[in-house]
Amino acid sequence: MIGRSVARRRRAAGMAVLAAIMLGGGTARAQDADLVRRGAYLEQAADCEVCHTKPGGVPFAGGRAFDLPGIGTVYAPNITPDMETGIGRYSDAQFDSAVRRGVGPGWRHLYPVMPYASYARMTAEDVRAIHAYLASLRPVHAPTPANQVRFPYNIRLAMIGWNLLYRPSGPLADEPGRSAAWNRGRYLVEAAGHCGECHTPRTMMQALSVTKSYAGSVVDGWLAYNISSDVDSGIGAWGDAQLSAYLSTGHADGRGTAVGPMADVVSHSLRYLTPEDIAAMVTYLRGLPARRSDETTALVTPAALRQAAPSQSNGGRLFASACAGCHLTDGQGRQVDHAAIWGARSLGETDGRNLVRTMVEGATLQTAQGTMSMPAFGPEYRNQDLADIANYAIGHFGNRVGHVTAGDVAAARAGVPPS
Repeated sequence: MIGRSVARRRRAAGMAVLAAIMLGGGTARAQDADLVRRGAYLEQAADCEVCHTKPGGVPFAGGRAFDLPGIGTVYAPNITPDMETGIGRYSDAQFDSAVRRGVGPGWRHLYPVMPYASYARMTAEDVRAIHAYLASLRPVHAPTPANQVRFPYNIRLAMIGWNLLYRPSGPLADEPGRSAAWNRGRYLVEAAGHCGECHTPRTMMQALSVTKSYAGSVVDGWLAYNISSDVDSGIGAWGDAQLSAYLSTGHADGRGTAVGPMADVVSHSLRYLTPEDIAAMVTYLRGLPARRSDETTALVTPAALRQAAPSQSNGGRLFASACAGCHLTDGQGRQVDHAAIWGARSLGETDGRNLVRTMVEGATLQTAQGTMSMPAFGPEYRNQDLADIANYAIGHFGNRVGHVTAGDVAAARAGVPPS
């Protein structure tokens, strides 16, 4: 399976690095193997690989495009230790400045699509360990495409003022009176894991909203859900076991399976964290202030689904022929838990934003058991067909009235972000 092969390659690379260090060779800047090993874990916690790898590209070699509405397109740079196109010439101080201050060598200011405002809360020791790990990787010559940013955002010096207003001044300090688990969870969520960068809406100045923290936001056309403690629209009604399972495996019974960017986060970051760190994140997330949002979610029990009358609509017929083979008619899934869709948050959204994107693009999630995949619906299905399936699923499994149109599906297929 793909997931297992990725894990084997990581272990093999790690063993090669450690052997090189012990033999006195290799390119790692670390003084000992422990620093590299620690940096590898912290890199996973910080989820660097996802953003710095373009689709189908070499890990960490950059090139991934980030389309920012109203601003333009920014490309993630190469962070392999290549001397010409990567970070091979970076000192520890230069790497720390780029990661925690948003200022690269030559006083080149980065855009906040790089979450340095969150990384600013990390410790210098942790950032140095990540640098040591990245320095141990195989150099890849991969020039980064030029950013296409509109005026006035292309004036990088303007970031000086933005940093003065919005960048934290230093790392998080443990809060007295809080448990070690809560403080560790806060560090993972607020700093290394930078969860708020996706799950918090941004202001006109592209800073994270303080009044709507963790209330959910749209990222690259996907809805990053409300993860505040709000019972109705957040995760306040989730059990600890559900939260732990979702973070570590990408699936929680009664809550659904991660897709889109969240599937990437689970695949490349969260599934590698220790059970203790996952538990610490759950502890911290439980204490986030409740923020109400417009998304509608509901926990639907299998018993309620079995009592629902089967639909004779076009969507119901298509679901039975195209979807029920894996998801079953009651949504409990066949063979693997990840196929269960009853109670999924995406089926509680009446506009079907994430559901339509999943149907059009498919979904891939790497787990400890292998790679879980859902194929995309091809051109043999009309836009109206997919809209009918989406509205049927929202009604049958989410107890909502879906409002997905053929135009929504056409826009998703054309790669046009929803308004």
